[in-house]
Amino acid sequence: MAELMLFRRDADGRDVELSGSTVALEVDLQRRVEAGLEAMLGIRFLASEYPTGPWHRGRIDTLGLDENGTPVVIEYKRGSDNGVLSQAVSYLSWLESAHHEIEALVRKVLGAEAAETIDWRQPRMVCIAAGFSHHDRVAVQRLPERIDLVRYRLFEGGLLSLLLVDSSPGSVKAASSRRALERKAATVDVPTAPGATRAGGGLVPESLRDLYAELDDTLTARGDVDVVPLRHYIAYRRLVNVASVLFRPKHEAILVYLRLDPGTVALEEGFTRDMRGIGHLGTGDLEVRIASAADLEKAGPLVRRAFEAT
Repeated sequence: MAELMLFRRDADGRDVELSGSTVALEVDLQRRVEAGLEAMLGIRFLASEYPTGPWHRGRIDTLGLDENGTPVVIEYKRGSDNGVLSQAVSYLSWLESAHHEIEALVRKVLGAEAAETIDWRQPRMVCIAAGFSHHDRVAVQRLPERIDLVRYRLFEGGLLSLLLVDSSPGSVKAASSRRALERKAATVDVPTAPGATRAGGGLVPESLRDLYAELDDTLTARGDVDVVPLRHYIAYRRLVNVASVLFRPKHEAILVYLRLDPGTVALEEGFTRDMRGIGHLGTGDLEVRIASAADLEKAGPLVRRAFEAT
């Protein structure tokens, strides 16, 4: 299992490892994550301790809607729990049967616009625990549902770490992203322009295919990146979206929205743009316009910064 190690320099200038701990009560972890849900996981809060009714006989710790409009169930475990995956499958089954109920809840909490844009194609489960067994990690790879296994640790000074240790193949994996997108395009009956491929809701002209292949390699070069084709864009995500890719065939350009503070970037007209306060498809506040190999090379340091920050 992936391990996160934190070090602090002592008075002699030597690095000393900080020892992590777990919460005393499960509810303490739940309340802290719920308070920072959007910043930590890119998920908007809907409800806490939500009942699933007499058939499923459960109470969901946290219910939310992620930045891509996907319903999410979050469960917390103070330690490790071998039953977490069966619980995950049960709750996702309930979620699939509760469309109208969830849509009404989203409308009440987040508004009508959010309710109209819910993406029901692949609801998610996020399991946050002190650890997961080897069998959990093997089993999650065999499940079609989207399940993220997240390991938490507390450190002195009030530090909380969240580490994605495994994710089910419900979302398209980075290693096969282009092939998966091609298969998706072949099975979707939509009109396309001559010489174009359908991918993530945008048309990719023949002239941009090679450039997109290079961009995909750049965005997935750091490993542990899920590539998720969505209705209007392609999300490159870890625990949260790091980049969103859209295509602009009329301008023969690819737009990349990075999870990066535009205030820390020297903006360049025609290449980068501050999108804070400007409505746009995808997520991320920094727009990067890529129309050539030179643009892609120039975008490399920005991509690295975005991934290093998540």
